[in-house]
Parts: sequence; C-alpha cells; structure tokens
Amino acid sequence: MQEILSEFDFLMLFFLFVAAFVAGFVDSIAGGGGMITIPILLISGIPPIEALATNKFQSTFGSFSAAYHFYKKGYLNLKRALPFALLVFAFSALGTISVQFIQTDSLSKILPFLILIFGIYFLFSPKITEEQRATTIHQGFLILAFTCIGFYDGFFGPGTGSFLMLALILLGGFGLTQSLAQAKFYNFSTNVASLVFFALGGKILFIIGIVMALGQFIGANLGSRAAITYGIRIIKPLIVIVSFVMAAKLLYEQF
Repeated sequence: MQEILSEFDFLMLFFLFVAAFVAGFVDSIAGGGGMITIPILLISGIPPIEALATNKFQSTFGSFSAAYHFYKKGYLNLKRALPFALLVFAFSALGTISVQFIQTDSLSKILPFLILIFGIYFLFSPKITEEQRATTIHQGFLILAFTCIGFYDGFFGPGTGSFLMLALILLGGFGLTQSLAQAKFYNFSTNVASLVFFALGGKILFIIGIVMALGQFIGANLGSRAAITYGIRIIKPLIVIVSFVMAAKLLYEQF
C-alpha cells in the first residue's frame, strides 16, 4: 500500500480531487458518481480492491454532505427516515460479506438493462412531480425494496441511488426532491456499512481517500443546492442523461 501512495504526485492528487468534485455534484442530483470515480482510480494504477474501498470511503463524504444539506433545508425527516436507514445499513453489511463468496457476473450483465429501464421511466413518466402523492401500496413493499437495494449496494453497488429514488417515488409516493433527499441519506447509511468492512480489511488508501473526500463533499454540497434551487428542471434531465450514459458504459464494457 505504501508503494502505491509513493507513486502519486500532487498533480495526480489534484486530478482525483477534481474527478471527485464532479462525481459528487452529479451524484447528489442523479446518482452514478461511482461511474466517474472508480474508473479514474483504476486508471491511476490503484488495484481493484483498493480502488473499490477508497471509492467507498470518499463517496461516503459526498452522500453525507448532500443528505445534510437536504436535511437543513427541510427535505429530510430524520425521525421517519432513521428506521429505513438502519434497515439498509444492516442489509448492505450482509451484502458486503456475501460478495466475498458469490460471483457477481450474472448481476453485472443484467444491470445496464435495469438502469436503461430506469432512465426511460424517468424520461416518459408523467407521475414524476415535485408533489408528494397518496399511494395505496402497502408499506411492506417499500420495506422489501429497501431490503433488496441495501443488500445490492453492499454486494455490487452501481446505481444504488437511482434504485432508491425509484422505490421512493413508485412505492412511497414521494415527490422528486423529497425522494432525492431520502435516497442520499439511505445511500450514506449503506456506504458506512460497506466502509466498515473495507476498513477492517485494511484496503482503504486514506491519503488518496481524504483528498477525494474533500472534492466529494464540496461537489455534493453544491449539487444538492442546485437540486433544491432548480428542482425537477435539473433533476429529471440529469437523471435521464446519467442513466443512459451509465447503461451505455456498462454495455460497452461487456461487449
């Protein structure tokens, strides 16, 4: 690990800071920040496990920054959200443990199509508004969805924020900005769960992670401010664009 760090110069660290800033801004509005930071970490010469662990470390700061700003602006009710946060935390931890024993090949082949469907839904659905709506769907389905998404984030990860938003809109009846705010809080919870196990394994490159965490924190704060200021006008188009780009990138890597 020390050899990896010694090869990094200030220019490379600045490059990673900028990448994390951009990822934090985009992720706080539309998700998919890991699609920016993980490839850049790998291109920088960091081994895959260390790259994943360091990415989880720095992205935790981004999700916290966004969630905290949404909370300050009144879009996040901690008392109502905390039980769900604990739920996704527990299953994310379980997923992080399980990934060490189970192959993810099949899941990686299905994922781009799931993200593509998600983007198409956001592009054409008339139900996505800023207003919270009544829903007749039993809350048990939302709990089941969060259980699966929490496990998925610890097990694999890409697109977690997008899936959380979709569950909150379809099953919870929340408005777009409310869903985004809660998704950031729940994503912070799943990130912390995975982070604990990566830290115990000694896989995090802390110097690189701290530099990127600073970029993530600033970018996510600005992104959450933009989401609150412009609402659906910026959130919906960016979600659609990021979803299509993510799906295209994953399909390209496969074929």
